[in-house]
Amino acid sequence: MPGKPASNRAQQKAIQKADTLVEALGWIRKFRETSTVIKLGGSVLEHPDALRHLLIDVVFMSTLGMRLIIVHGGGKAISRAMDEAGIQPRFVQGRRYTDEATLAIVGRVLATELNHELVARIEEYGGRAMSLNFLSTNVLFGERLALAGPAGESLDLGHVGEVTRVDRLTIDNLAYAGQVPVIPSMAVGPDGHTLNVNADTAATAVAAAIGADKLVVLSDIPGVLRDVSDPESLIHSLTASEARRLITDGTIAGGMIPKIEGCLDTLAKGVGKVHIIDGRLRHSLLLEIYTTSGVGTEIVRDGIAGPAATLPAAAGAAI
Repeated sequence: MPGKPASNRAQQKAIQKADTLVEALGWIRKFRETSTVIKLGGSVLEHPDALRHLLIDVVFMSTLGMRLIIVHGGGKAISRAMDEAGIQPRFVQGRRYTDEATLAIVGRVLATELNHELVARIEEYGGRAMSLNFLSTNVLFGERLALAGPAGESLDLGHVGEVTRVDRLTIDNLAYAGQVPVIPSMAVGPDGHTLNVNADTAATAVAAAIGADKLVVLSDIPGVLRDVSDPESLIHSLTASEARRLITDGTIAGGMIPKIEGCLDTLAKGVGKVHIIDGRLRHSLLLEIYTTSGVGTEIVRDGIAGPAATLPAAAGAAI
């Protein structure tokens, strides 16, 4: 039998696109005027095409009325800059030891190069964004991080800190005005000197301070897998208790444990949901937020229904 005429095939594709938009309608309504913090790390920053699609997603979502805040790191870019400067990186319990020379590089890479580039790219794609860093308007304040060694001794991390206070008012004012605040993972200490802060903990601090509905962690993994060798075993939704059980039984293991524990800590601080998605997947942010199943793993507090049970009525009527 002859295939469908080209005009019919084009019409079917157009209908499928319309169906997708209608499916998204309920979610668009549900998340309008809600706040989402996006943690952006090296896994996406190192992939120009993925970063471009992500920032286009940010502009799209902001245009639809979501209040978005980006908190970013830049570990790989910092490591390259240190290598070019002939500085050998040193890590203590997985955290970069930050001496004066390293701190200068961290500040240059995060607060001037990456931070300004992200803002410029968002505006290039038609959005509005604002750099919030210690060289412009600082919103993260902290103190030196104290870690205990195996024998209980105090470990010296240099100029490494943790966030103790977030200037919520500045962030809220920008987000309510339709701008995307872009914040590097650095804080200013009590003495006025800067501190290098882990990007995951900085994003958690921001999300908790503003009472965010969501924290989206962009990673280089699709989410939580029941079988790490099978991408099809992705778990789309977990409660906090279910996540802890998966850690106990070994399903969640290795480097995923601290990531999930960080998510659980974020929920405990009042953030509504945490999403882990593969930021390298084209338009992963839109697919996670505006489709029923999503493309990553969402972790919610106990007693909160998963995505199927919270399907907006408008979207349900459209499917």
